[in-house]
Amino acid sequence: MTSKKIIIVSGASSGFGAMTVRGLADAGHVVYAGMRDITGRNTAAAREAAEYSRAHGVDLRPIEMDVSSQESVDAAVAAVVTEHGRIDVVVHNAGHMVLGPLEAFTPEQLASVYDTNAVSTQRLNRAVLPHLRGQRDGLVVWVGSSSTRGGTPPYLGPYFAAKAAEDSLAVSYAAELARFGIDTVIVVPGSFTTGTNHFANAGHPAGHDVAAAYEELYGDLMPQVAAKLADLAPADADPSEVARVIVRVVGTPKGRRPFRVHIDPADDGAETVNRVGDLVRREFYRRVELEDLLGPALS
Repeated sequence: MTSKKIIIVSGASSGFGAMTVRGLADAGHVVYAGMRDITGRNTAAAREAAEYSRAHGVDLRPIEMDVSSQESVDAAVAAVVTEHGRIDVVVHNAGHMVLGPLEAFTPEQLASVYDTNAVSTQRLNRAVLPHLRGQRDGLVVWVGSSSTRGGTPPYLGPYFAAKAAEDSLAVSYAAELARFGIDTVIVVPGSFTTGTNHFANAGHPAGHDVAAAYEELYGDLMPQVAAKLADLAPADADPSEVARVIVRVVGTPKGRRPFRVHIDPADDGAETVNRVGDLVRREFYRRVELEDLLGPALS
């Protein structure tokens, strides 16, 4: 019997987010699919989520939540708490990829990529964590990227840097929330060249002259990377496995959840590096006698 949880997921209009909210709803949870502009650009995505809920007899609710706005995030969280009196799980999934030579991005563009992929998680945490801390219970799931530790091809620098910042936030939050009984899981997808909109919806640098200068020597870079990534991944690589992993994590009892889970069909090396980094973290916490911060308080 599934223990029904109240869950809010950011960036749920497409890709991993849309797959995740459907999977969690199918598992019997009450799921709020956070997306911005549900009466405008994401009208179709919101309608599809509501139609999925009706067609499958599950509880999936699109909710307006623009992670670039603290006011919007606060309103979404407040609406969920008013409706149910609690939130059990928050899934940080919102993200945006950009493609191009790093130098060609303006500082403002770089800041924007950081805002979407890293700073936005702080807005959502500041809205939801007071409720989880008050409950002395909850789960924070961070959808990261293998690019933070694995092989990283050029022309994705702003995105990789922002996802690395998100990972650092997740690791720090894990320890700081542990004594409140709040669990943390970092889900690490690798590159999926089909089944998501990451590459199709990617942004590009504003410095066109700079980008053109790089194109003289790197003009075939992105097609080469895309082709090689596709070759590295097995034919049955399925991005919906990310959603299935999140569903399993949510359904696992507190104290038995993994700290980090990789779903990396191309095996870019991130799992090896993270294994070492997480081992160093555990050993350091033991050396400074903070072992209790390695997992959530259970009482």
